[in-house]
Amino acid sequence: MPDTPAGPTPPAVFTSAVESLRSATLRPELTVTEIPAPGTLAPWSFALAADVTPARHGRDSELGTGRFVLLYDASSPDAWGGPFRVICFAQAPLETEMGVDPFIAEVAWSWLVDALADRGAVYTAASGTATRILSTGFGELEAQGQGAQIELRASWSPYDHDLAAHVEGWSELLCMLAGLPPAVEGVSLLSARRVGRE
Repeated sequence: MPDTPAGPTPPAVFTSAVESLRSATLRPELTVTEIPAPGTLAPWSFALAADVTPARHGRDSELGTGRFVLLYDASSPDAWGGPFRVICFAQAPLETEMGVDPFIAEVAWSWLVDALADRGAVYTAASGTATRILSTGFGELEAQGQGAQIELRASWSPYDHDLAAHVEGWSELLCMLAGLPPAVEGVSLLSARRVGRE
């Protein structure tokens, strides 16, 4: 880990949290890599990127992609309600008719909340946005036709430094947005929907 304003040696609780992320059992449909973490959001941070396989080398997956960032600040910023904060991002293409569904954003958020609950992740101060993106190609891009995507950005403050359940919930969300069956029984998909553009 590179030196940061907090010093070259990370606090033991942060190191333990990172190890819990590295030892988590993530969905096998994901290719997960450690990436440079943002250095300006907190004294200590750690980040993962994930693509739903198969993905083209060096590009985000056409099936779905996401980021998971852990922040640590021993001063426990008021907005966080604790020393840790998780920030996550997940994106996946949708069939156009799914993109115009007025409830798709609520469904995406509920999938995250349910995935975290199913794994026993305990947290506070959750917030986020779910965005439907509709697009139509023109000119040189006219052949692409119409397309749709769903993007979910969320953050929350874990109650402790064992974060395996948190990253496992994020991996489940990413796979479900990509149209893969849920790993936990009792959760239903809207439909199988893998075509990015019509």
